[in-house]
Amino acid sequence: MSSSKSIKRTRMVLKTGSLIFGLSALLLLVAPAFFNELLGLATTPSLEWAMRMIGITLVALAGNMFSVASRGTDKSADFSGWVMLVSAFALGVLTLVIPAQLTWFSIGYALIGFAFSLAYLWAKISR
Repeated sequence: MSSSKSIKRTRMVLKTGSLIFGLSALLLLVAPAFFNELLGLATTPSLEWAMRMIGITLVALAGNMFSVASRGTDKSADFSGWVMLVSAFALGVLTLVIPAQLTWFSIGYALIGFAFSLAYLWAKISR
């Protein structure tokens, strides 16, 4: 069973992550072509549509992360923390292997993913 401190830290990281995902979602919804450009991708109407779909999904994820962090049981916050630890790491990896030349933004975005993965790990293992 996770300690009370671990759950509090996990909730804090979930709330912070929900803010970052929320900001990413807004950018994806409002300016998908700009987001694609930042990632070094050649933008097309189809890709912009797909990025907006990802943006809507991130709105849902950000809302759920905040809800679990604010109102969820300790078990649900703990479980969400583990899911996000793996997902944040995977986001970092996928951003680095994007089928385009790496840009300062894609490297930074990957580092943010890795940093959140480490933050979730810190929340889980430090006593």
